[in-house]
Amino acid sequence: MAIEGAAAAHGTVAPGPAGSPPLLVELVALAHRRLTSGLAAALAEEDCTVDQWRVLRALADGEGRSMGELAQALLIPQASLSRLVDALADAGLVYRRQDDRDRRRITAHLSRQGGSRLSRLDALAAAHDRAVRAACGLPDPAGPLARLAAL
Repeated sequence: MAIEGAAAAHGTVAPGPAGSPPLLVELVALAHRRLTSGLAAALAEEDCTVDQWRVLRALADGEGRSMGELAQALLIPQASLSRLVDALADAGLVYRRQDDRDRRRITAHLSRQGGSRLSRLDALAAAHDRAVRAACGLPDPAGPLARLAAL
């Protein structure tokens, strides 16, 4: 892939065959990597990974989610998600319980401690987001990205 190797190390996308411009997927992949690495550095201040933060955010509405629902919503393989939720549960940030309507279904929920931690993490993420939006030089870069995500 054109964004691997030296090109990605310098934060640029290598030109395609015969000097053709980079494909949109290459630009989006590079942007994703740069955004995620910047967010990861910010969240590391609270000893948290991006995926752990995403799980906490997905549980913030208080509804609880099954592992399958979380895996689908976050696009994280279920085995990896199970390890993430296990670590968050060990830290007291989430807990599991049987669903009130279907006793066979186990749902993950944000604990009070998890909610407090999420508030701190969201503040770091929001600061990172503001910096990225300012650096983009666009009024709202989220609009075009939301349209791409909906494809």
